[in-house]
Amino acid sequence: MSQVSIVIPTLNEAASLERTLRQLTLLHPPAKEVIVVDGGSEDETIAIAKQSTESFDHKLNMQVLCCERRGRSIQMNHGALVATGDIICFLHADTWVPDDLIAVIEKTLAEPQVACGGFISLMVGSYHTRWGISLHNYLKTYYAPLLFRPRLFFKGLRLLFGDQVMFCRRTDFWYCGAFDEALPIMEDGDLCLKLVQKGRISLVNRIVQSSDRRVARWGSWKATAIYLYIGILWGIGVDANYLKQFYQDIR
Repeated sequence: MSQVSIVIPTLNEAASLERTLRQLTLLHPPAKEVIVVDGGSEDETIAIAKQSTESFDHKLNMQVLCCERRGRSIQMNHGALVATGDIICFLHADTWVPDDLIAVIEKTLAEPQVACGGFISLMVGSYHTRWGISLHNYLKTYYAPLLFRPRLFFKGLRLLFGDQVMFCRRTDFWYCGAFDEALPIMEDGDLCLKLVQKGRISLVNRIVQSSDRRVARWGSWKATAIYLYIGILWGIGVDANYLKQFYQDIR
């Protein structure tokens, strides 16, 4: 039986959540459980999640939690506390995964020297595939740690982000202090910095698809500039709470 718990933080994700959950019913082997943790949605997110719990009951061992405090780090930690699998996979509500996700995760972490993994994220919309930004995000996995943390890069550090569907062993996650709940953004990069102390961060040579809604709103050039700006400032130690002002919530 799979030992992978999937944790999905949500906030006003009515437009994406049902598709994401429907795809999780196709996983083979299936996840041990799916935990949706809502941070106070004001749309139909919770209703969709609860309806999916009933509709997909024979395919998903799923529960819906409401978190008293809003924030992706807070919500993911809350879900991880409830998770019973040996491995925790953090999935964004607007990201879609292959049906062999669980097998790939378990095979990756079967290597003891690997502490954390993630996938290559392809940014897509209804009518576009964002090849340029997707390529930059792929390269950033390598060049960002090489530039800003070269010592850790050669120890196995790779910089993963949430839309890359990060996963790690539950024991390592808690040993390293989980997500920093004080961080409004870059909590995923911060977790990589902590988990590399336990082993390599692995970029799996497989693709997941994430919504391009932020790029669609900003435009490709502006989005690239903002991503670079935030990444460089974070890399040199600027507080993520200051950087959050440049990274607005878009649904």
